[in-house]
Amino acid sequence: MELTVSITKKLRSFTLQADFSVRDEVLALLGASGCGKSMTLKCIAGLEAPDKGRIVLNGRVLYDSDKGVNLRPQQRKVGYLFQNYALFPNMTVAENIAFVACGSKQEKEQVVRENLMRFKLDELAGAYPHELSGGQQQRLALARIMAADNELLLLDEPFSALDSYLKWQMEMELTHMLHNYSGAAVLVSHDRGEVYRLADRIAVIHQGQLEAVHTKHGLFKSPDTLAAAVLTGCKNVSAVEKIAERRIYAVDWQLELETEEAVSDKVQFAGIRAHFFVLRESAGMNTFVMEVVHVVEDVFSYLVMLRRKGSDARPVRLELDKAKWLELGSPAEVCLYFPPDKIMLMER
Repeated sequence: MELTVSITKKLRSFTLQADFSVRDEVLALLGASGCGKSMTLKCIAGLEAPDKGRIVLNGRVLYDSDKGVNLRPQQRKVGYLFQNYALFPNMTVAENIAFVACGSKQEKEQVVRENLMRFKLDELAGAYPHELSGGQQQRLALARIMAADNELLLLDEPFSALDSYLKWQMEMELTHMLHNYSGAAVLVSHDRGEVYRLADRIAVIHQGQLEAVHTKHGLFKSPDTLAAAVLTGCKNVSAVEKIAERRIYAVDWQLELETEEAVSDKVQFAGIRAHFFVLRESAGMNTFVMEVVHVVEDVFSYLVMLRRKGSDARPVRLELDKAKWLELGSPAEVCLYFPPDKIMLMER
């Protein structure tokens, strides 16, 4: 299964530009609300038309602006899981599934039976959508997509309407389904944990611009841009100036830092994740005396805001296990080490 997308579409405040390919995998588009990620799915599904470009699925041209090709959604063999599931309220569970099934009456009935069993909806076959829980509605939406024998799945923020407990249950079910699915899927979300757990590769969308596609491990370890770093959860970012091949001045933190990665002349920002800092006994290379500015108790950890002692620098955020912070005795200052191999350098 292979999907290739290369499209442009002018939106209200920016122009969406998406260029990527998917092959027998789950690709996630990670971005903030309103960045163009859902519009990308709608263009693939045929619900919206790009201004120009080309979309090809398994050798079939779905859209080509130069050749005037724009297949209707029903012709594309693309399953779209909407945020609100878009179930037919006047149809039962079985009728919702049967509506998209192809073949003779007997073949349709077989498809319905198989998907009722597959998604554990057997005992709800005669129920209507409003009688189902949120999780059951999602299973029905997925059953309907699979009954249509689609070549591609598009998942548009599939858990956004669910509470945290149900979201986790549904994520586990979707993970199992995707593991056994022979095609490919494109997932859009603003939840970094969700895309990390579900996707094989991830691309960041920022104001309509699709950035480079990474493996999920590669993106979280070395985001290319400031937008990617922030979207993957990095809370500590500073503008930087290059001092030497492996040395920078972090302007916002007012610190000189050694880096493991060579610093190009184009580097503009540096970041480090809150759980990568190390506490040490004394100051030294990449280790600074930091004063405690503020402490926030989270559910399972303390978030400690630290600023270089005697400065007016922007604080950095340290995340520590509760027992560890309490063991330290809630000090007024600490010696904080910035591991060179954990400092992420970004060019834009």
